[in-house]
Amino acid sequence: MTKIDAGPAGSLRFGVSLTPALDIASVRARALAAEEGGLDLVGVQDHPYVPSYLDAFVVLGRLLAATRTISVFPDVANLPLRPPAVLAKTTAALDIVSGGRFELALGAGGYWDAITRMGVPRRTPREANAALREAITLIRALWADDAAPVELAGEHYSLAGVPAGPAPAHPIEIWTGAQGPKALALTGEIADGWAAPIAAYLPYEKWDEANRLIDEAAVAAGRDPASVRRIAQVVGTITTAKGRPRLDEGAAPVRATAGQWAEVLARLGTEQPFTSFVFWPEHETTDQITAFAGEVVPEVRRLLGE
Repeated sequence: MTKIDAGPAGSLRFGVSLTPALDIASVRARALAAEEGGLDLVGVQDHPYVPSYLDAFVVLGRLLAATRTISVFPDVANLPLRPPAVLAKTTAALDIVSGGRFELALGAGGYWDAITRMGVPRRTPREANAALREAITLIRALWADDAAPVELAGEHYSLAGVPAGPAPAHPIEIWTGAQGPKALALTGEIADGWAAPIAAYLPYEKWDEANRLIDEAAVAAGRDPASVRRIAQVVGTITTAKGRPRLDEGAAPVRATAGQWAEVLARLGTEQPFTSFVFWPEHETTDQITAFAGEVVPEVRRLLGE
């Protein structure tokens, strides 16, 4: 296993993931708490088929308008429901208007029954991976800073001479929410990072093997594995009572003190190549976010020697 210890992908980053609730004022307050606490990232879940959720990209835009320093990302963007050519334009625009504070995490599709009810065809795992590969290629081409028209005759997406641009304000990273072996290999081959799915989707005991597959694919593609950012996303609650947190098996939320949270996250940063950590609070309150930013993060940084 390759330990990341240098370069942009190796810099420690911390964030929180939020649901795009209809109560946008509360979502905004939580994002502001994250920024005031010095966190680096706010993720917003993207489930367009959930009627009690606002559109993730509208929420991301609102949060960018309300903040000044923190970066945002869809956690993760629902690729089957968001055509990549339009996604490229939308993400570039959000990055430009925010001064370079947008990153893009992509998901190849998960809740297919719900997705297909919105009018798009179901994809097999092979088709979903092929579409993800095409989308990453297409999005990057449309972000290019030259005027060459983009043409692509793919299995899932085709462009017939679409002008590239606008270019984002900064080099937007593309992360995947990959789970299966082929998607993980694709991540190591061409993506900028891996936003590990929460353990309910990919149990903790599979994370080490997932990182190994990413490393191997990166090496096979002639890339330094350390250039692929690894983002651990952990669900739980910061408590005042000691728990028994385990991030080596299962999918149980972490319910433990701030010190215990710091220990288990630091272990991920030493035993595996994770350098970014996103907190998924079971109870989305400003107090939980403040505790993560003010108590957990400084201790993780200390334990990891930053």
